[in-house]
Amino acid sequence: MTERRDSAVIAQQLQHRSVRRYLDAPVSDAQLERIVHAAQRASTSSNLQVVSVVAVRDRERKRRISRAIGGRSYVEEAPVFLVWIADLARNAAVMRAGGAEPETLGLIENTLIGAVDVGIAAQNALLAAESLGLGGVFVGSVRNNPEAVSAELGLPRHAFPVVGMALGVPDPEEGTGVKPRLPLAGVLHRERYDDRAWRPAAEEYEADYERYFATQGTPGRSWARTVIGRLATAAGLHGRHTMRASLRAQGYDSE
Repeated sequence: MTERRDSAVIAQQLQHRSVRRYLDAPVSDAQLERIVHAAQRASTSSNLQVVSVVAVRDRERKRRISRAIGGRSYVEEAPVFLVWIADLARNAAVMRAGGAEPETLGLIENTLIGAVDVGIAAQNALLAAESLGLGGVFVGSVRNNPEAVSAELGLPRHAFPVVGMALGVPDPEEGTGVKPRLPLAGVLHRERYDDRAWRPAAEEYEADYERYFATQGTPGRSWARTVIGRLATAAGLHGRHTMRASLRAQGYDSE
């Protein structure tokens, strides 16, 4: 049997790790533009292109955003902080310019389109950044206080900050490894969902998870306890349990 060989893209994807510490080195405008251009080539629902991104370099603006979302040193220290926007404002303007009133923007389907398209585009962007020797981390904490982030960035109605991304040249002293994932047997279903398949995979992953974090200096970590802490009660959402009100404030009624 011929030995399996990954493509260069897959090899890059399998080495992904979150990077939260950066060297004192810039991310150039040329790099930023190539990264966002790669993000634009991601699939987009019905070619609606409902994604925008705000690149923040100003130190004080990064500091204000960091404070608003709970204090994130990697937001403040990254050379550039990207905020990925579900942007139906542009589409609304296009419709009105064409003599049509945008009647469906408050429907939950369009909320989902915005969130899905942002996720696809932003992952394209991070992979592109990593291919250029950069590293980064997704920052879901922008949703801890989307009203403040929207105000800081001057977002119009029908534009919502879905996720942030800190980018920079990785500090090799950070030492973060490639975090394990659930075994494939617990994720890949064939023909129909198998409610039993993930259970032994989760048990295996619990051990892998604890071993990984022991190498990172935090022994005794548990994936199951992490899930419980994050999802069992509203406290684990860090203020995001009010997301419906936050969405409505930006014109996403999600009805």
